[in-house]
Amino acid sequence: MKKLVVVIASPPGVGGTTVAKAIAKKLKLKFFSVGLLYKELSEEKTESEAALELWKTKFGSSEKLHNYMDDLQIEMAKKGNIVIESTLGIHFIRNLSKYKIWLDTSLKIRAERSAKRDKISVEKALKEIAQREDIERRDWKRMYGFDYLDQKYNADFVLDSSNQTSSQTVKKILEFIKGKK
Repeated sequence: MKKLVVVIASPPGVGGTTVAKAIAKKLKLKFFSVGLLYKELSEEKTESEAALELWKTKFGSSEKLHNYMDDLQIEMAKKGNIVIESTLGIHFIRNLSKYKIWLDTSLKIRAERSAKRDKISVEKALKEIAQREDIERRDWKRMYGFDYLDQKYNADFVLDSSNQTSSQTVKKILEFIKGKK
């Protein structure tokens, strides 16, 4: 039996981690988040600040660190029976994953969600997410040669979660997965 691998990818602030955790729980699979691992390397308090501040460091923007995290997600996908939340996951584990899901929503809604999660102002969240997205797009394009937002064109399922709760998003993804089995 082939081992199931689901990858959930999205721009920052969409809610990909929350959704991926819930999908893993519902499917009784392991869960791994490249983004959470990255943020754990920072001393900042909120998720938004952690990712942004780490990117601004030599260590956080190093190809060595990013290659390590890319290799780690590939190894975890090879073991199977896992949901991997990874901004670059569709690119790196496309041949190892059965389901490649791209989640999206507007920058405004991402800022509102992040502000609520991190207990900061929407204005601060908007500034941090926009800055982080600019850095990620620039540096990953330099490292890998592609704009990570273009991964949605290689996804099996693209979902705009703007007008949905995380539970509704999870339900739609599970319906997609069950319909493809």
